[in-house]
Amino acid sequence: MEFLTDEQAEAYGSFAEEPTRPELERFFFLDDEDRNLIAKRRGDHNRRGFVLQMCTVRYIGLFLEDPLAVPWPVVEHLAAQLEIEDPSCLKDYTERLKTAYEHAWEIRDAYGYQQYEDPAHGRIFRAFLHKRAWTHAEGPVALFNHAAGWLRRHRVLLLGVNVLARQVSEVRTIAEKRLHATVA
Repeated sequence: MEFLTDEQAEAYGSFAEEPTRPELERFFFLDDEDRNLIAKRRGDHNRRGFVLQMCTVRYIGLFLEDPLAVPWPVVEHLAAQLEIEDPSCLKDYTERLKTAYEHAWEIRDAYGYQQYEDPAHGRIFRAFLHKRAWTHAEGPVALFNHAAGWLRRHRVLLLGVNVLARQVSEVRTIAEKRLHATVA
């Protein structure tokens, strides 16, 4: 949309930069529940691919089209936790396309990620967005970032960048009209 720069739109829903050390420790740490799910995978490449998808959705808020499009330090950090010595085995993960989709569905179900299209979550999100636009005097980029953060925190998979930007624009327009009506 017109309020996002090309760089901001491109960075949305991707690894724009390598995660910092605190981000690695927060989003890419494997607890016992994670390890139990990972242990069900056969082969190092499937364990690595599964864990990359699991941690990517935690960090970014969606599953990447290319589940391997992650910075190498992330791959190394997760490999160290899984004690997998050959990180190059990961390239075999995408040989069977359906595997990545099946893993994404399993991760979504195991960790409670929801689609935005779910009426209850969509309604709650829109209510948040309207309240935020009405009560905070912030620009569209800030509102966009708060919206993306809300979706991540509530485990609702991110919308497309244009869809979310359009919703932010619409909500801001409604809030502005409401403000003008109230003042008048």
